[in-house]
Amino acid sequence: MTSSTQVWTPLDFQADGKQCDWLRVPYSTDLSGYGVVPIPIVCIRNGAGPTALLMAGSHGDEYEGQVALAALVREIDPADVQGRIIVLPALNAPAVAAGRRVSPLDAGNLNRAFPGDPVGGPTAMIAHYVDTVLVPMADLAIDLHAGGRSCDYIPCALIRSGGSETEHRQLVDLAVSFGAPVTSISDGSGGGGRTTFSAVGQGAGVPVLTAELGGGAALSRDGLAIAERGLRRVLQRYGMWSGATPDPAPPTRFMRVRGRGAFVYAMRKGLFEPSAELGDAVRAGQLAGVIHAIDRPWQAPEPIAFTEGGMVACRRAPVLTEPGDCLYKLLVDVDPA
Repeated sequence: MTSSTQVWTPLDFQADGKQCDWLRVPYSTDLSGYGVVPIPIVCIRNGAGPTALLMAGSHGDEYEGQVALAALVREIDPADVQGRIIVLPALNAPAVAAGRRVSPLDAGNLNRAFPGDPVGGPTAMIAHYVDTVLVPMADLAIDLHAGGRSCDYIPCALIRSGGSETEHRQLVDLAVSFGAPVTSISDGSGGGGRTTFSAVGQGAGVPVLTAELGGGAALSRDGLAIAERGLRRVLQRYGMWSGATPDPAPPTRFMRVRGRGAFVYAMRKGLFEPSAELGDAVRAGQLAGVIHAIDRPWQAPEPIAFTEGGMVACRRAPVLTEPGDCLYKLLVDVDPA
């Protein structure tokens, strides 16, 4: 497998000023034999300094980050920048255009496709370009997400554990600057963590903060505000943008997933009726909800219980549920030191 990317852009990442264009991802179809998938990208540079890589739209049905980054690039004047800010508000553009978690071109889940493949499908090529071209330029990265159509999240940031003490301090500082109400520290063992953007960032020694800002394929005003303020605080904290005067960061509550027992899964198909709200403190054995049988409504619904205690950080959004669907994720407090 070749290591050279097929993705290209006319942007000059070394040039000063604000450049707005596309990444071009080769994609040949019946009606466009030499076509490309256009991925919007903005590079804002002014002299020497650190580089921030800011992304959203890895999953197309997650909107707070897309809106926040689009507003940010319109606002920033290059004269107020010191260093370089690279912004991709719609990283998996085909999924964004379709309003889907995965790409309609190849069913690719971009945040489970890293480190990618330069000769794979469009999603794999995007991941490979980010990994091999953009990440090596970056001194820090922020990847904005939400629950999409499948779940609702309390607004929170996520950072990875497992690095050196220096890397951990950098991530904690990044999280404190961003100022989400909750910061979850994860070892990446759940949800395909080894194939996420955070994983390649950690492998490259680049501090990566991920954020979950809402869900249900809606646009959370609270989540959007957290993203907008957090981005400005981070860019100011690292001396990259003097045009912002954000509010001081509120305290963030550091938490973690205790283990696989923090996830509650459906065991049958039916209609999910939850018994706990986002942010609730629950205990082991407490009723999490019931699933109503569609084909046997005369039967009592199947109860579901939490297997451990914690705070409800994430809950399934759709009522119709299949076996294996995640219904809840719990977090517990942790000392970040």
